[in-house]
Amino acid sequence: MRIETLLIGALSLTLAGYLTQASAQPITPDAVIEKPITTQAHAEVHYRVAVLANYGVAKSIERWQPLMDYLSQNVANASFEVVPLNFVRMNEQLLNGQVQFVVTNPGHYFNMSDDFPISWLATMKSDKHQGNTFAIGATIVVRKDSQFYTIDDLMSHSVVASDPNALGGYQAAIGLLQDKGFPTYNFFSKVTFLGFPLEPLIYQVRDSNADIAITPFCTLEQMIEEGYIKADDFRVINDVTPAGYDCAVSTPLYPNWSFASSDDVPLVVRTDITRALLSISATHPVSIIGQNRGWAAPISQFKVIKLFKDLDLESNKVPIYLQVWLWIKLNQQWAFGFVALFIVATIYHLWLEYRFRQESENLLHSERQLKIKALQLERLQSAAILGEIGAGLAHELNQPIAAITQYSEGGMIEQAKSIGINSIQYQLLEKIQQQSIRAGEIVHRIRSLLQRKDAENTEFDVQEQLTTCIELLEHELKSHNITLSYTPADTEIKIIGDKVGFCQVLINVLKNAVDAMPKKHHCSPQINRILINLQVVNQTLKLAIYDNGTGLSCSADEFKTTFFTTKENGLGLGLAICHDVITQFGGNISLSKCVDDTEAPWVAGCRVSIVIPLITIL
Repeated sequence: MRIETLLIGALSLTLAGYLTQASAQPITPDAVIEKPITTQAHAEVHYRVAVLANYGVAKSIERWQPLMDYLSQNVANASFEVVPLNFVRMNEQLLNGQVQFVVTNPGHYFNMSDDFPISWLATMKSDKHQGNTFAIGATIVVRKDSQFYTIDDLMSHSVVASDPNALGGYQAAIGLLQDKGFPTYNFFSKVTFLGFPLEPLIYQVRDSNADIAITPFCTLEQMIEEGYIKADDFRVINDVTPAGYDCAVSTPLYPNWSFASSDDVPLVVRTDITRALLSISATHPVSIIGQNRGWAAPISQFKVIKLFKDLDLESNKVPIYLQVWLWIKLNQQWAFGFVALFIVATIYHLWLEYRFRQESENLLHSERQLKIKALQLERLQSAAILGEIGAGLAHELNQPIAAITQYSEGGMIEQAKSIGINSIQYQLLEKIQQQSIRAGEIVHRIRSLLQRKDAENTEFDVQEQLTTCIELLEHELKSHNITLSYTPADTEIKIIGDKVGFCQVLINVLKNAVDAMPKKHHCSPQINRILINLQVVNQTLKLAIYDNGTGLSCSADEFKTTFFTTKENGLGLGLAICHDVITQFGGNISLSKCVDDTEAPWVAGCRVSIVIPLITIL
């Protein structure tokens, strides 16, 4: 139960009684209280009074502004203005301090009482029903030609109402349904809230746009009296009008509208307003225009509290954002302190995150640089060791190679004298001599490389060197059962450069292709193949060597790295040297999978492409 609301009502009753008894002079029915004479001049304060605009803004101003003028005359140093609003706007403006007083139904006051510091000053007497203060309820209206006669007939039909927070309307009707044991959450097939003014509620039923209208008490009779509708066209469901009442009602009646004040208003002003309201008689022009018979002390809200407790409307009050704003308004120092702390903490967090990411990136960059430097150092150490070994080997191999050359030449001379140059022995000795000369040239080149001397550039025929390399690997090809396909070009293709280095590149690439071939099994249908495609396009030498071996197991760039190898006994120098040699020709060597080459003769395997621009060489 809302005990705090009852306490406010009791205090208001005591205050009203005290004011009535404490009046020094008797108040005549139509007397106008003179503004107290003050010894000091005070600035006049303007107050805004929010009223529930259930019949529209214009009619609300016409009805309530005379009361505001009356209060302006009878409350010292104060002027009043009426502000017609709906439920939500009334809450917002009260919270923001735009209005200081409200005139609304007790249901709305009940919803506001926990969220807004307001005091209840007086309850309005009805202009009908012999001035009774219980004058709020709901009337359920249907067309007279409809098939609805009882509440049971209304189930699963459409209904229109003004507002879900309207006590004298939707809330009272829902309370009636609950008292009769009906399920309130799905009793109607469709519920439409039209807001204010109230006349469209009856029009929707008249025009058959809705089956039922839930209207505030006396709305139907007032529209009939003003000539908007005809009484014979409508029927009231569950008519429980008490004796002495002038309008039909379908629900229990609740206390009439109340005049409430924000606690920000000074107590002396609230006291003067309460005295002025209680002094208005039933025949006063303000009462006649305001459609009431004056004001009475606040009455008990027990029936409203019980209704809201039964409907469990505790949560159907002020929106969350308004509650938050109210707390901020009432606790400004703490609120702004928390907001400032949150902003500072957020900025500090973002700054820390930025610094952390920056430092992390720096650490990662430094770590990558250290790894690169360590790898370079390792390669330099390996290169230094290899240089020492290579220099020693080159020096030691030079003499046996020279001896082989001399022996082969001597053998050739003896064969030419005794048998002739066409014998098989002579041809074998000639090949031995050629290879020994070539071995000597390679040793000489290695020594020049270790001594940082430039390689000797000579003019040579590419096809001749390619044919020579194939002949050297003829035994390797036969032992691995590899079919090599090569069609020489019709014309000579001569380039200038390191002939020995170019031969090394060709032999290394072909040897890698041979090593990539899987071992031949007698039951395997696969044929090991190598295809050499040599052509000149736009003064550019293009040499492509295809094999159908195992293909690339790593990225192509990694194979060009010094000391990187996938062979069990490899040193990782072959392709790195090939890359350096082709670069000296001004060309480029690249590796790719056959599946990525649209011109490849097969899918499996690897392709080595050597491209050398002839224009820059000739």
